[in-house]
Amino acid sequence: MRAVVQRVDGASVVVAGETVGEIVGEGLCVLVGVTHDDTPEKAALLARKLWSVRILEAEKSCSDVDAPLLVISQFTLYGDARKGRRPTWNAAAPGPVAEPLVEEVVAQLRALGATVATGRFGADMRVSLTNHGPFTIVIDI
Repeated sequence: MRAVVQRVDGASVVVAGETVGEIVGEGLCVLVGVTHDDTPEKAALLARKLWSVRILEAEKSCSDVDAPLLVISQFTLYGDARKGRRPTWNAAAPGPVAEPLVEEVVAQLRALGATVATGRFGADMRVSLTNHGPFTIVIDI
């Protein structure tokens, strides 16, 4: 699994003019990509990492300050543009494999006590955020 994690001061996801997920104030916006060999165990490990990684103000984690997370599925994180002009998506898991694993990340975060908003799997989403820093990291599990 791969996550692009941004420290934000608010973020939202809009689908067809409707806000489907939003966090207000300090938190994390997390784009999650799934590849073919990912498992529910990797999803749980990613959730624990996201909940505890110390990238908020004063080196705090979401668990330290009860900061919310906006989790959005993003198959393009496994795009490969090394050859030619058009990326390939061969490394990205298909929807029937990826969707339950992204949902597992969200479920595991909530089980840890996190407030989690989400995008809508497979939808044409408009993501808005205010990156605080800017601060962006990539987490590979």
